[in-house]
Amino acid sequence: MSFPEVTADDFARRFAMRGDKLMWLLGAGASASAGIPTAGDMIWDFKQQLYITQRRVAPETVRDLTNPAVRAQLQSFIEANGNYPAPGHVDEYAALFEAAYPNERDRRTYIDAKISRGKPSYGHLAMATLMRARRLNLVWTTNFDTLIADACARIYGSTKNLTTAALDAPDVGLEAIVQGQWPIEMKLHGDFRSRRLKNTSDELLTQDVKLRQSLVEAAKRFGLVVAGYSGRDDSIMDTLREAVRQAGSFPAGLFWLHRGEEDPPAAVQDLLTQAAAAGMENGLVRVENFDEALRDLVRILPDLDTTELDKFGAERSIWSPSPKPTGKSTYPVLRLNAVPVVTTPVSCLRIDCDIGGHADVTAAIAAAGVDVLATRSRRGVLAFGTEANVRRAFGAFNVRTIDLHSIEPRRLRYDSQERGLLKSALSRALARHHGLEVLHRRSRDILYPRNPDDAKLKQLREVAGPLGGRLSAPANLSWREGVMLQLEWADERLWLVIDPRPIGLDITEENRAAAAAFFKEKTFNRYNEKANGLINFWSTFLAASGANLRALNLTTGVDAVFVLSPENAFSGRLSP
Repeated sequence: MSFPEVTADDFARRFAMRGDKLMWLLGAGASASAGIPTAGDMIWDFKQQLYITQRRVAPETVRDLTNPAVRAQLQSFIEANGNYPAPGHVDEYAALFEAAYPNERDRRTYIDAKISRGKPSYGHLAMATLMRARRLNLVWTTNFDTLIADACARIYGSTKNLTTAALDAPDVGLEAIVQGQWPIEMKLHGDFRSRRLKNTSDELLTQDVKLRQSLVEAAKRFGLVVAGYSGRDDSIMDTLREAVRQAGSFPAGLFWLHRGEEDPPAAVQDLLTQAAAAGMENGLVRVENFDEALRDLVRILPDLDTTELDKFGAERSIWSPSPKPTGKSTYPVLRLNAVPVVTTPVSCLRIDCDIGGHADVTAAIAAAGVDVLATRSRRGVLAFGTEANVRRAFGAFNVRTIDLHSIEPRRLRYDSQERGLLKSALSRALARHHGLEVLHRRSRDILYPRNPDDAKLKQLREVAGPLGGRLSAPANLSWREGVMLQLEWADERLWLVIDPRPIGLDITEENRAAAAAFFKEKTFNRYNEKANGLINFWSTFLAASGANLRALNLTTGVDAVFVLSPENAFSGRLSP
């Protein structure tokens, strides 16, 4: 299956020429930056609720959903139940929601509570700005929130300019479309205040036929931009597929905005492939997020009144770079667990060959027994290492070319393949330089000492106590004091985010609960002075006084070399 791609810059240029001919379809991802949890976040809420009610345990035992051990405990419970869809399945969200909150009123209360936290983000205000300029006329949304209406209220000064139609009154929106009473917002899943709120599997399948048919009819007049929508809802995807089958649909194009380097779900790929086969202009547009995508559109449009947008930006600029605190009058300050990455690799090797996905790349390197760090991207295999080792690893996969690939800063802003490769390389460099062990995870890596009694870890022992050991029954668990690492982008640069914590080395289903209890007891008092001591040790220790940290320590080939600042980020008042 193949589908066309359109660069973000090319999409912005096309929008500048025909924005008023493009309607938008917004999903939950468009509301994430407004403070409303995504479907993925809510799924963990549902699993937590089911665990608490069915196991009849105190909520405190699984309150921290950011803790990997807690998530593993919840997922183990869900899988053992055997009645729920697998993670990532199209029905996972709806099935868990209905199970956790069987009563429609409770589901409505839950959604109400989540949505009440949201305030329009830059992207929503930018859409309202485009509406006022008649660059955008029609928005469809699967969301329950009022973010579009709230944004229009700020940009227009009132809500009377926007026509909103939900499941309670679909004819209002249909009539407004026919009469051209722009701008219009059509809520496919209904307003969260509606008595006909729909949010479970059976309810989604009985989506209001009239509203979905109106989307098909609107596709004959407008192109479509999809943003923040996963494509995992059969009722919406069936509607889009029906529109693609109609001759002449999406006359201004069909563009799907997608975050990250991974391919979208198969249903999205299939839709774009069918649109291309039908001769429709279409493509997948890889973006950083909803807000950044709208910011790019606003920047390229001439004569756009951005007064309110500029005010919003000024209001949200609640921090500014500050000097290192000196003197008692500048304290207190808040120490952050982020270390500036001063130097990062600017290029790596790119191998054009016929190998499959990332798992195949990893397997090929292991089979060849060579020291190569690599990942799979749509541009080819991206790697650090010597050319000789690369050829040993991938020679059986019809290597056509090996050249240099530039690692562009803009591709480090989001969870790209390049950022993932740099994360793995930095973890390897830190482990090699300091004699630590490394466990690689998708978004985070874990470092821990090989020898808990190492003399250079004396300061850490003074703060954390023993740095490792083995628990006897019932846990039967080996553990080490360690640190979780991940790379994040902020303030136009990369940061190494450190999370000191004890690590279980041989956690199983049998000892998972006992391990969680042990780690909770070990970390319950890690706040203020102790937390500061842990962050101080790891940020200073890992930075190694600003030394060059080499992932592979090569004399030839392309190595990954990093430099970390020994001073982690902090926050404080600029004046007393």
